[in-house]
Amino acid sequence: MTGYQIGMVGLGVMGANLARNFAQHGFSIAGYDLDAGKRQAFETHAGEGKIATFGSVTEFLAALEQPRRVILLVPANAVDSAIASLKPELSQGDLLIDLGNSFFRDTERRSIELEKEGFLFIGSGVSGGEKGALRGPAIMPGGQREAYQLVEAAFTSIAAKVKGDPCVTYIGPRGAGHYVKMVHNGIEYGIMQLTAEAYDILKRVGGANAKELHQAFKSWNEAELNAYLIEITAHVLDRVDPDTGQPLVELILDEAEQKGTGKWTTQNSLDLGVPTHTINSAVEARIISGLKNERRSASKLFDQPTGRTPDGNLFELVRQALYASMLCSYAQGIALMQTASREYDYHLDIADIARIWRGGCIIRAGLLEDVRVAYAQQPDLPNLLVAEPFRTAINQRQAAWRSVIQIAVGAGIPVPAMSASLAYFDAYRSERLPANLTQAQRDFFGSHTYRRVDKDGKFHTEWEE
Repeated sequence: MTGYQIGMVGLGVMGANLARNFAQHGFSIAGYDLDAGKRQAFETHAGEGKIATFGSVTEFLAALEQPRRVILLVPANAVDSAIASLKPELSQGDLLIDLGNSFFRDTERRSIELEKEGFLFIGSGVSGGEKGALRGPAIMPGGQREAYQLVEAAFTSIAAKVKGDPCVTYIGPRGAGHYVKMVHNGIEYGIMQLTAEAYDILKRVGGANAKELHQAFKSWNEAELNAYLIEITAHVLDRVDPDTGQPLVELILDEAEQKGTGKWTTQNSLDLGVPTHTINSAVEARIISGLKNERRSASKLFDQPTGRTPDGNLFELVRQALYASMLCSYAQGIALMQTASREYDYHLDIADIARIWRGGCIIRAGLLEDVRVAYAQQPDLPNLLVAEPFRTAINQRQAAWRSVIQIAVGAGIPVPAMSASLAYFDAYRSERLPANLTQAQRDFFGSHTYRRVDKDGKFHTEWEE
């Protein structure tokens, strides 16, 4: 049988679920995977639509209508080899689509190389996890516009919908789609770490048990902290281990792993000179969590601070501090995308990106509609925090934010992301920073010169007589 509309290379959980999503929306799907077991597992879903699997590249590509639309959902380190295995039997004008978590610079390279050879290429971020892949993810495609036109109808069909509005849009040329997904994951790192810190403060300072924590996060998700990561935190805190009867979360080893996208965001922010305090601290928090044996030994060597009793309702203080800190994670990611858009000529539409992040993706949140409106009204907005309603929200929560961090520091509880968020805010709102002393030091030891506040030009001082 031939004439399949979409080919899927990689029938693991994500690939199979996305393929099933396409099939359920009326698109015929040809699947290919080196693993015969995965092919067989995928074929069990034949009743969901027109699907088939093939055991060789030749049969697989021959089954697709032309121009071929071939989706790759393979590990990032296997994308080049997958492309190399397909290219000899592709035709000019065929489209390859990388839906994995590839580094945006690799996507840039692949896009340029394949276009020179006469192929179309899309590098697209997909967010929502395995359930989102089946039920409707947020999709962030980048590449040639004519390439996106070949799959726009299919992507629009399978994407998550918010009040009927599909969570997919053309992001920009070359590696733009994977760049936006990278920043999305950086923001995700920040929010996850902030949520963990809020949990830790309430547990260790407030003595809250899992049931109380579950109720807190559940109620927060029903108000202004309405967000997927808050929602799933409530579910996690409600799960009881059937073997021990204890909260399952308390039995999980405190070592957080990472796949690299948060680190890429931090590295790129340093390359572009954009401050991303919250995201950086979240990456570092995962790294230090891996030093479990060292932390266990150190915990026996140092005294635990006694801390102080919080003034007021600790749950309410933490709720406000978490909201303000989360805003900083979004603000930093958006500022990074704005700079990258200019640096890489991506022409990113921040309002449109906020729109597609409202549903399907891991960082979806109610506040993203206000983000969309803010950037639709002022596309060159310098920072999310200066826009309403966020400016007022920050001002109203400053006292609680500072109080929670003081409480945590006094109790010896690490809050790297929350304190970094406040430091970012304080630095951003400070008319004058002590960088004048830093610049004087640089001039002292390296003759790097400095500028003055009272006259134009660059100056150098012989600091030692």
